Amino acid sequence: MTTETIDAAELDQARAQSLASGAAGAALLDVEHALHGTASWTSAAEHIRTATSGTISAASHAGLYYGVPAICFLLHAASSDGSARFQTATKVADRHVAAVTERRVKAAIDRRSHGIALTFKDYDLFYGLAGICSLMVRSMPDSAVLPELLTYLVELSKPRREDDLLVPGWWVDHDPDPIMPTPGGHANLGMAHGAAGLLATLALATRRGIEVQGQREAVVRIIDLFDSWRQDGPNGPWWPQWLTHDDLRTGRTSQPTPGRLSWCYGSPGITRALQLAAVALGDPSRQQQAERDLAANLNDAQLARTDSTGLCHGIAGLYQTAWRMAEDAITPEISDRLADLAAHLTHHSQAAADDDGLLTGHAGIQLALETLRYGTAPKSGWDSCLLIN
Repeated sequence: MTTETIDAAELDQARAQSLASGAAGAALLDVEHALHGTASWTSAAEHIRTATSGTISAASHAGLYYGVPAICFLLHAASSDGSARFQTATKVADRHVAAVTERRVKAAIDRRSHGIALTFKDYDLFYGLAGICSLMVRSMPDSAVLPELLTYLVELSKPRREDDLLVPGWWVDHDPDPIMPTPGGHANLGMAHGAAGLLATLALATRRGIEVQGQREAVVRIIDLFDSWRQDGPNGPWWPQWLTHDDLRTGRTSQPTPGRLSWCYGSPGITRALQLAAVALGDPSRQQQAERDLAANLNDAQLARTDSTGLCHGIAGLYQTAWRMAEDAITPEISDRLADLAAHLTHHSQAAADDDGLLTGHAGIQLALETLRYGTAPKSGWDSCLLIN
């Protein structure tokens, strides 16, 4: 076998266990269909076999969207109806996730104690500890390592001093994207890599009665940060995608205009995190504010700018997030806009997807359409990997 063949085989194996773009994510659509009784388990089982056919990664970069945590998420989704389906494999996956988490938490605490700069994979949703925490809160709430994990995330909510500047505790030294430089680093505010993801994770745990010391204070601290950086515009309130050194020194965002409506970085993900936090804290006034903030963004001008289709930064993710917010809402405004969102989703879903996967591809779009079709919460709970449930 040539080196090129080996590399290709390894690449295929790595892609298969990706929740974002591989068989692990695509299988969630088959699982949802099977749980609704509109398809057999044959296709789901085939995708699951593909995702687990090779060596499943338990390395330091394994997270909710890759490796053993991704497989664990998939297996729990497949038995969300209370069946014993894939029971042995699920128990094995649970043990490996607990071991990976214990190693990663200890390593993260050690790096933090030595002043080593954070990266996204230390804490974010996709490959970091927030994503793993959300999995454990939902599927492994009695795990012995969960309190230590939550405590680490609580500590990240506390600001720290960097030279002469007080920065958020999840500050990273690297750029958010190679083509978007932030000299000196940045504090991300989005759901995928930043403050909204941390807030949603802590709020979802609190809502389920899983708490450690200082957790509610951490939730309030992150809420206060969002209050400080809220911007009011003609098409509704918005927040910067991230904060830089200059932003923190001046108290003003360097981002001139709001970004597009998206789950990953924009107001939909942020307002859902704020709504979840308000529900967890029992604060109806703040909950109403979060709901009205999203509803204000769901206007024709904003929707016209949303021309992508997938979950991450497209109309599918916007619809699923808005649907979850409407389900919990104590105000009617989001529900009043769901029909328009549904029309946009149906229209854009006719376009070709980027791939077959969950995050930007066919599976994610079709899963959002399943929510539209049935008007009920996903039976598999697949959208908990977006931190919106």
